[in-house]
Amino acid sequence: MSVTQTGFVRSTLLFLLIGTGILIGIIVATLGLVERTRSTFDYILQERNIRRMAANLMQKLTDAETGQRGFVITRDELFLQPYEGAASEIRDDVEALALAVKDRPIKAQQMDALRDKVRGKLAEMGQAINLVRSGEQDQAIELVQSDVGRELMNDIRQMLDEFKQLSDANVDSGTEAQLSATQQLQWITIGGGIAIIAVMGGAILVVAQHVRALASSRREVEVLNQGLEARVAERTEDLMQANQEIQRFAYIVTHDLRAPLVNIMGFTAELDASLKALQAYVLNDGKPVSEDQIREARLAASEDLPEAIGFIRSSTKKMDGLINAILKISRDGRRQLKPEIVELQPLLETITNSVYHQISESDGKIDLDIKAPRLNTDRLSVEQILGNLFDNAIKYKHPDRPLTLAVRTTPEGRHMVRIEVEDNGRGIAEQDHERIFELFRRSGQQDQSGEGIGLAHVRSLARNLGGEITVRSQFGQGSTFVLRLPSDLSRLVRS
Repeated sequence: MSVTQTGFVRSTLLFLLIGTGILIGIIVATLGLVERTRSTFDYILQERNIRRMAANLMQKLTDAETGQRGFVITRDELFLQPYEGAASEIRDDVEALALAVKDRPIKAQQMDALRDKVRGKLAEMGQAINLVRSGEQDQAIELVQSDVGRELMNDIRQMLDEFKQLSDANVDSGTEAQLSATQQLQWITIGGGIAIIAVMGGAILVVAQHVRALASSRREVEVLNQGLEARVAERTEDLMQANQEIQRFAYIVTHDLRAPLVNIMGFTAELDASLKALQAYVLNDGKPVSEDQIREARLAASEDLPEAIGFIRSSTKKMDGLINAILKISRDGRRQLKPEIVELQPLLETITNSVYHQISESDGKIDLDIKAPRLNTDRLSVEQILGNLFDNAIKYKHPDRPLTLAVRTTPEGRHMVRIEVEDNGRGIAEQDHERIFELFRRSGQQDQSGEGIGLAHVRSLARNLGGEITVRSQFGQGSTFVLRLPSDLSRLVRS
């Protein structure tokens, strides 16, 4: 072998050794950074889990407190269902949170205080419930209105908010570390690729793809975690309400629509009996007819048949009205919503002007207090809701005093608008507060015509808009209908 060839071989072997060393260095560095990335990613997931558990615990405490207060106010055992469901899980959630933060010294130091606060809050809620069950509702209300429960809830919320803030800060620092590791990996890969680009080209591509996939996965996890708990709670509540609506609708179909059918069947039998009397008289084939047969035929023609036909016609008309009412609500539920900016002041003034002559005839008045001037929603649905509430206020005004109608709009939180329609009419008995929103159900003295679909239609429209409507009322003292709507329906529609 010549000297040139020997130098070429030596140079080639040298470059191969250098390239192999660089390749080994890149592999070692890459493996270290990947392990570091994996550890950082696990750390981020743990912090997200701690944050989720803190949010879950706060939500369950809020649900329990809401159920407790609802039971204290109404004494309705149904309100205890969210309380009992949440209370049975809160202690387990606290222990699970303690287990999750045992490796986080700052958070772990606060767990004993958090346990004490949670125990105190559960004891306060349990005491109020026991007072109600023992007939001491006033004392229970005083306990709920005292500062004890609120201070405990504020302390718990502050602690859990601190947990979430610390978790967010740790997630941010973990993300920065992850980005730093990614940048280091990139520089090492580029530096090694310059020396052995022909050998390591495929490896560089694989590493780059891995980095991009890792960054994409991190972004997807962040997007999925944002608002996940809120969406789960909303969907759960929607499912519960939908299930209740299905049950009520099934009852309506089997009960209210069956009643006219029973009448029709009964009077069809009477038609059959009357027809036999007429046949005995008309189809006698020349045979002598007795006085009783003549009398029964005349009675059937003059009274029985018209009466049966009239009742059948009335029953079919009622059934037609019920079916049309169901179809109306069904059509409105299927109608595509068209969110747009709705200025509430001119909208309410337009509705007010349309009914003003009916109110002014009895020296009544309408007051508008607009503190939430606009919202992005479906205009037609809002007009139907408010128009129906105005019509009901006029329809059921108190006979002994002029009608006073007040409408107030206020912001509620960051994403809701509250609209209250208050009147001084007849009022609604407490036991009928929920019944009036059911299809074909009415309350109080029925001296006004109607099928009982107005408020059921209103609630259906409100829920289609992502909101809810409730009522506060005392019999003989007037009513206040509270409509809560999202300030931006388009955001919900996109979601």
